[in-house]
Amino acid sequence: MNKKLIGLISMLLIAVLALAACGTSDDAAKDDAAKGDSNSSDKEYKFLSVLTGGTQGTYYALGGAIAEFIESDTGVKTSAEVSQASAANMTALKDGDAEIAFVQTDIAYYAQEGEMMFEGDKVDTVSAIGALYPETVQLVTLDKTGIKTFDDLKGKKVSVGAPGSGTYANAEQLLEIHGLSMDDIKPQNLDFGESQESLQAGQIDAAFITAGTPTGAVEGLNAVAKVFVVPVEDAKADELIEKYKYYAKEVIPAGTYGLAEDTPTVSVGAMLVIQNEVPEDLAYEITKAIYDNAPKLQHAKGKLIKAETGLDGIGIPVHPGAQKYFDEVNK
Repeated sequence: MNKKLIGLISMLLIAVLALAACGTSDDAAKDDAAKGDSNSSDKEYKFLSVLTGGTQGTYYALGGAIAEFIESDTGVKTSAEVSQASAANMTALKDGDAEIAFVQTDIAYYAQEGEMMFEGDKVDTVSAIGALYPETVQLVTLDKTGIKTFDDLKGKKVSVGAPGSGTYANAEQLLEIHGLSMDDIKPQNLDFGESQESLQAGQIDAAFITAGTPTGAVEGLNAVAKVFVVPVEDAKADELIEKYKYYAKEVIPAGTYGLAEDTPTVSVGAMLVIQNEVPEDLAYEITKAIYDNAPKLQHAKGKLIKAETGLDGIGIPVHPGAQKYFDEVNK
């Protein structure tokens, strides 16, 4: 009887030990899975997309060359993509549709803070690579329209960019400073290329174009007609900057687009942004590729892209990889 009892106890002990071993194996498997999940963001990047803007804008003109710099120096295949520019680019990066994008500094700030066109839709998964160059806010018309001031826009058909775009925000704010609103004009939601074609065909009277000068669309227009850029008078520029701190005074030099004299206006900044999840080492290599190779850019704005001014006017957090690059070169 005692022998049977001892045998039964032994069998129970064996069973308990076996279950404990299974439990340990299961826990280990779960731990391994969890480790795998925690490393899932450290994905290997075999392809990068750089969102630019419309084909007639400065973003697109520079984007192809910058994509080539990145691919050559990092070994990651990179392409520049046509897009709806700043606001759409921020949303696309948030949605995971691309990794890098050109944006206006004011639009990046709105996205980060959940303001203006991003109200209720904050973008906090994107950070800065660095600043590029000033983007001039240009109110373009043709000499034959007779439009010489902002007051002359009343009742006219004016291209203001796509709703929610950087150009639209700039147009709205400049109209406001001049005592006007979208209700005082006949707003047309056109991109730069469409604005050029519509001005040329007489279908619109003027167009807001926010881009680095010289802008391809305006140069194309100047090739077939006499261009006039409506000036922003000094007092109005001061008023605008007082209310919206990210603006700066700008001058379009005489000779640009065949203009007879310097034209005062305002500008915001152009910058590059990147998804936060891009690893620090890759972001560092991307930033280095852009700024080390910037002197090779053929566009007039290329000479303004410098590491020493790469953090100027940035209103959102800088990616750690980009910050590492600037810390090294700006010692």
